[in-house]
Parts: sequence; structure tokens; C-alpha cells
Amino acid sequence: MIKTASEIVAIRESCSIVAGVLSYIEKFLNPGITTLEIDEIIEDYILSKDAVPAFKGYKVHKNIFPASSCISINEQVVHGIPGSRKLIEGDIVSIDVGSKKNGYYGDGAKTYAIGEVTPSKKKLMKVTQESLYLGLENARDGNFINDVSLAIQQHVEAAGFSVVRDLVGHGIGKDLHEEPPIPNYYNNGYRNKFSEGMTVAIEPMVNYGTYKVKILSDKWTYVTADGEPSAHFEHSVLIKKGKPEILTMES
Repeated sequence: MIKTASEIVAIRESCSIVAGVLSYIEKFLNPGITTLEIDEIIEDYILSKDAVPAFKGYKVHKNIFPASSCISINEQVVHGIPGSRKLIEGDIVSIDVGSKKNGYYGDGAKTYAIGEVTPSKKKLMKVTQESLYLGLENARDGNFINDVSLAIQQHVEAAGFSVVRDLVGHGIGKDLHEEPPIPNYYNNGYRNKFSEGMTVAIEPMVNYGTYKVKILSDKWTYVTADGEPSAHFEHSVLIKKGKPEILTMES
């Protein structure tokens, strides 16, 4: 899945829109706002950049995602469907956004604290974000994908948390989800390597308790099996000889 120079330009543009909206939305994340209101702001932002929301209408089997962003609160891990639920003081909320422009995709996610949150939630968010950047240090030409996975897993588990195993990162480009899969845990039998010119989304999902998750009846929302909180950070990156270029980095 090596990208051409022109493809990288297009992916970089879509990713910059994702970075922009994840920065822009933060000022609206206050107690009392509904997740649907957040989603509408995100959709308007993406459309204002002459792009389209990548998630709206995304289909898995017969299930069609109805919104422009995935908004997941506390024990919700990923793929939360925006609706009437209001944010309250002490929540942590993960917002996952994708955009498509000129036929190419960008994808990124960030977890935000709503007001003052507990020390345990603060630590969960901090460790999850740190694990992403430690993983990214290893995302370079010639390295095994497992090098990223191991760096993430070791940091998370050393802090007493767990990495989700049912969901993984992925390649990105003409499709939202491309090869190769990028697990957040080490798998001895997985021998794929990174190559210069690949574009991938790396996204640790970290649970306070067990790594096990379950999916709700809406067939989209994943929640922790034990009801404890979860955090999620994601960057789309371009693989190079040295450190990767983070395409969804906020300016």
C-alpha cells in the first residue's frame, strides 16, 4: 500500500481537516451539550472545507453509521453514535473523526476531559496519549509493525491498564480502512513490516480495567466489559526512513 507523491498530498489535506476539527471542537465541549450537537458542529466544519464526513453512511455488513463522528463517553470505547446524551462534569469523551476530500481519507481521534475529572481518568488519558507517541517512535521504514504494538502494550500495562484487542489501527488512503492492521498488542506470529510511503492510522484504545469489550444492541458502540472508563487517541501518519510524519497533528 505504498502511496505516490500525489496521493500523499491528497491524504495530507484530508488529515489536516481532521486535525483542524479536533482542535476546533474543544471549545464546545462543556457540560450540557449533547453529543448530537457536537456531531453537527463537526459535520459543518468538515463541509466548510469542501470535504465530506468519512463516517456518515459507512457500512459494515448491513449496518450503516448514521453520524459524522464517533463520540464515546466514559465506558464507551469507540463508535458511539451521537444522540441526546449530554456531557456532564467529570466525563471523558473520545471523539473520532474522518474526512474525505478528492477521493482520499484522513482519520484521527482524541479524548477530552469535561471539567474536572478524577485522578484515575486523568492518568488513563495521559498514559493512552503517551502510548500513542511511544508507538509512533517505532513506526518507520523497515521496522516490524509489532515494534509499535509492543511499545504501546508495554507502556499501558506498566501503568496497570489494558489495551483493547478486538479493535486495531489500519492503513488509510483511497479507503478509510486499508491493509495492514496495526494491533496495539504484541503478536508473535505477525511479521508485517512498515515501508516508506505507507500511510497508516495508529490508535491505541486503552481500558482502565479488563481489555475485554462488548458491543451494544445498536451494533456499533463498543463498551468495556466491566463498565470502567476507556480512552482513545489516534493519528494518521506517513511512514518514512526516520520518524513518521504525523498528518493529523494540530497546528
